Amino acid sequence: MGFLGFFEEFFSESVYPYRWPVGIVLAILIAAGIYFAWRLGWHRVLLDHKRLTAVIAAPALVVMSLGGYYTLSPLWQRSTLCEDNPLTLTVDESQFEGDDCDQPAGVAIVESTSTPATPPRPTSADATGTPVIATPTGDDAAFEPRVVSEGTWQGADEFHFAEGKALLLETEPGKFVVRVEEFSVRNGPDLFVYLSPDAGGFADGALNLGTLKATDGAFNYAVPEGAEISQFKSVVVWCKQFAVLFGTAPLN
Repeated sequence: MGFLGFFEEFFSESVYPYRWPVGIVLAILIAAGIYFAWRLGWHRVLLDHKRLTAVIAAPALVVMSLGGYYTLSPLWQRSTLCEDNPLTLTVDESQFEGDDCDQPAGVAIVESTSTPATPPRPTSADATGTPVIATPTGDDAAFEPRVVSEGTWQGADEFHFAEGKALLLETEPGKFVVRVEEFSVRNGPDLFVYLSPDAGGFADGALNLGTLKATDGAFNYAVPEGAEISQFKSVVVWCKQFAVLFGTAPLN
């Protein structure tokens, strides 16, 4: 963890829970510092050396502004994404009631159905040219898409909140999808979603599923084929830039 990661962790765990008294004390100290600097005449030094002051202050302000925007802007930026549940052929309109998915872009809301999503059977043609539907055999014929495990999101601390559900779905034999529903998480820079071997959060051996698609909503992540699903115990939102945990959903 770098310096910025340490600072972010210190702020979220030690400062944020006491943000109001800390903020009041800081405001008083800043006001007192400005008052005494003015009384001591320090402002005259800056006014007497305007060019030097500008040369030093301008680059410093640019760097501080850009760094501050990159670090802090995610705190007030939110996004919503709603994707179909891969276990159903249609979108249940009720799942969008009461959340931010009332009118998800790119998703057509139709009447609910409990019919499982079954891929169409491959066809071939016989000697007469008539299509023949291939009949599945063995395990494929008996397979039904299912929820393998699920969990509830919890934030890493008071500052890094996370809520909603995480589902591990098997959509085809040996093919898995991680889905989040009724999801909301604190935004931040460089956030990724992982499957972790530790039920308590991020750990060595975690599998990167991709960047966080949105801060709110319901959406899916395909698990790379060949992944050993049984070793993963949780889904996590992790900041790669600062090596900070934002949220965990232990899978049961």
